[in-house]
Amino acid sequence: MSYRTLSQYLEQQKGNLTPELADVIETIANTCRTIDQALQKGALAGILGSAEHENVQGETQKKLDVISNGYLIDALKINKNVGGLASEELDEFTPAQENGKYLVLFDPLDGSSNIDINMCVGTIFSILPAKNAVTQAEDFLQAGVNQAAAGYVLYGPSTMLALTVGAGVVFFTYDPDAKEFLLTSENIQVAADTKEYAINASNARHWEEPVKRYISELQAGKTSIREKDFNMRWVACMVGDIHRILCRSGIFLYPYDTKDPKKAGRLRLMYEANPMSMLMEQAGGASTTGRLRILEIQPTELHQRVPVVIGSKNEVELVTSYHN
Repeated sequence: MSYRTLSQYLEQQKGNLTPELADVIETIANTCRTIDQALQKGALAGILGSAEHENVQGETQKKLDVISNGYLIDALKINKNVGGLASEELDEFTPAQENGKYLVLFDPLDGSSNIDINMCVGTIFSILPAKNAVTQAEDFLQAGVNQAAAGYVLYGPSTMLALTVGAGVVFFTYDPDAKEFLLTSENIQVAADTKEYAINASNARHWEEPVKRYISELQAGKTSIREKDFNMRWVACMVGDIHRILCRSGIFLYPYDTKDPKKAGRLRLMYEANPMSMLMEQAGGASTTGRLRILEIQPTELHQRVPVVIGSKNEVELVTSYHN
């Protein structure tokens, strides 16, 4: 069977993206191949364990957090089509090329706590149009509806790229022999109904009442108003949880809680919530904070956090109705 490469797919999407955007996407994909190679070697490459310092979020970094972040910055800042880039791991944005048409935001290694136990991790990216010839910090503060493209790379039993350029969602699988991402699934669709949910149940005592109500109904299964049994799945890696939903439907919640009242939510709007929301909506799903559509939020800061309720449309709408 003959598969199209990422380059061939992007060439056929001329009506949906510019050559400059295609070039930026390919730079990201090629860099993720390098990250994948480091992951495959694991302890043999000396990449496991803590980097023994914290990132701007106050989180202890893993060695591969730092390595992956460096790979992406080095590759993107020399791309002539990138005006600037921003990483979850860095406090400030990184200037790139004058007159670059796009801005790139990324979480270089989502789920990095899984590295040392050899479970799935991923890279998430969001691409926005540049606002000025010379990028300013405020140029990144665009609502998610402005994204030109978004996606993630899942480093698992096979390495996969999920991508949208605003014309649906497609999956590519990395072929280590050909050293190419090959198109393996098109027109990804998320069913409106589901029997699977993902949430960190250890935070239950901190949840707001609408979330407590929703989860209690799911746990009661056939004995509740839902009249069906649900299964819970939790990967501790947003890329893994979202990939499962794109493959077989489901709902993922990281809701607002009172564990740290100073934080509006756990997940980062610009690096995680926006790109995943674009993917989910393009696949027929939905994404809200529990109250607001995520893609319509006007960012006020680069590292802004938000609650996230994302996945099968009917379930997301039900949770949102409980809040509103």
